Amino acid sequence: MTKEGSIFFASDFHLGVPNYEKSREREDRIINWLNSVEDRMTELFLVGDVFDFWFEYKHVAPRGHVRLLGKLAELSDKGIPIHFFKGNHDMWTFGYLEQEIGLKVYDGDIQIERQGKKIYIGHGDGNGPGDRAYKFMKAFFRSSFCQWLFARLHPNLGMGIANYWSKKSRLANMEKDETYYGEKEALWQFVQEEQQKSAQDYYIFGHRHLPLDLKLEDGARYVNLGDWVFYNTYGELRNGQLELKEFTETAEASSTNPSND
Repeated sequence: MTKEGSIFFASDFHLGVPNYEKSREREDRIINWLNSVEDRMTELFLVGDVFDFWFEYKHVAPRGHVRLLGKLAELSDKGIPIHFFKGNHDMWTFGYLEQEIGLKVYDGDIQIERQGKKIYIGHGDGNGPGDRAYKFMKAFFRSSFCQWLFARLHPNLGMGIANYWSKKSRLANMEKDETYYGEKEALWQFVQEEQQKSAQDYYIFGHRHLPLDLKLEDGARYVNLGDWVFYNTYGELRNGQLELKEFTETAEASSTNPSND
């Protein structure tokens, strides 16, 4: 990285729900945000659930979201590295995003060092104690056998089934969960355990949808990026300092932390 500037983190766009009109409105807002920060962007991390559903057949990619994909391709063509983490909604990527858009795709958590800081990044689903049923389902859906089975369906049927289940989801019905569970937060417990194994400066996750910026006893921070369905929040790392911010259509907002006094 030779260009001075900022590294950006965002997650949980969930493009595709609750309907075409709302999804397009959100997509336009995301592109406006990318345009507003592009001049100082040196790297971009998309930390899962960019799409509410994504499955690549061998010769067929999902319809829609072309404006965002085009913008990401434009940024990639300008030499800005873009990292895409598979979420629990868009885990079935098999090369299209890498080849056509230029993204680097991750199937799990990673640990990196940027601007002199150690950073742990992942979507966050399945991390932490409990929820064994979900963890079992996650392992099954990510298995090659499950992917092979789904690929046997005609795209019209396969995408139709996926869109049906998306419309039944909490997000599709625009329900907002603002409950903060304190010490019972699974990712908060996960972060504290991981810090004992390999100390980091920042832990950055998505999935939770609630923007969080919590400090561990040793000064490390757990930041959950929130979402773009309700909050329009993102992280910006500049000069080694990570800020959780909110984007508005009129101007970039100052630092925000809706859930941490």
